[in-house]
Amino acid sequence: MPTRADRPYGSFPRGRPDAALEAGPPPTPKRDRFGAVVRRALPWLGVLVIPLLLVALALTPVPQPGEAQPSPTPVPSMSAVYTKVAPAVVQIRTARPDGTLAPAGSGVVVDDAGDILTALHVVQGATRVSVVFADGTESTAVIIAEVAESDIAALRPASLPPQLVAATLGSPSSLRVGDDAIVIGNPFSLTRSLSTGVISGLNRSVQVPNQGRTLSGLIQFDAAVNPGSSGGPLVNRDGDVVGIVTGLVNPTGQPAFSGVGFAVTIDTAAGALGIPPD
Repeated sequence: MPTRADRPYGSFPRGRPDAALEAGPPPTPKRDRFGAVVRRALPWLGVLVIPLLLVALALTPVPQPGEAQPSPTPVPSMSAVYTKVAPAVVQIRTARPDGTLAPAGSGVVVDDAGDILTALHVVQGATRVSVVFADGTESTAVIIAEVAESDIAALRPASLPPQLVAATLGSPSSLRVGDDAIVIGNPFSLTRSLSTGVISGLNRSVQVPNQGRTLSGLIQFDAAVNPGSSGGPLVNRDGDVVGIVTGLVNPTGQPAFSGVGFAVTIDTAAGALGIPPD
């Protein structure tokens, strides 16, 4: 007689293909340790998730045919910012009363008339001022406005280059600590050098060395500036001028960058020419 091992998959009906298998005893219900019958939990999660998915789908806007879809605003690259601003940056050369040349400074063209904003200390006391534009064109210039309490001066060149490029003025009120800080200037006569960092602080006050006065409302940043950078533009990531570099702080007293630079806000600087920022 065949044993169970001869039928490893159980018994199959013989002779009558339509014969049902004999019903076995009902399974014994499982009980917990207190003797109560354990019942299978209903799939409540699925019951709840399906309506939620339907609600989410109903709330998702469906693009209409021909409807323009919003796209993320691209952030200009640093090279694009430089390309936009550098042609408006000038080198400023001055002569002292004794006839010697002072270290060159920086400035930026801010309007179609060729007017230039710079730091007042770059041109103060000079007997002769000249500017060199990005294309190499050189012209004498005169000081047309001074704002001593903000260390700002405005210059007007006697002649302009064939193709004048003016910078776009931005709004410093939109600046936040941590925003990009971009400086283009002429440190150590290295023309139109780019340095980058972040805005480190706003509304700062700094005492001017050997002058007994304080500059206030300044933008603090950590982009590198050195002698020759003064008067150059502080620019945001859109390539808009938001400040004019006025100086730096170094605990050693040396005029070399230590990570703390300052700029006059462009709305204050542009006030020297009576023009508001864009």
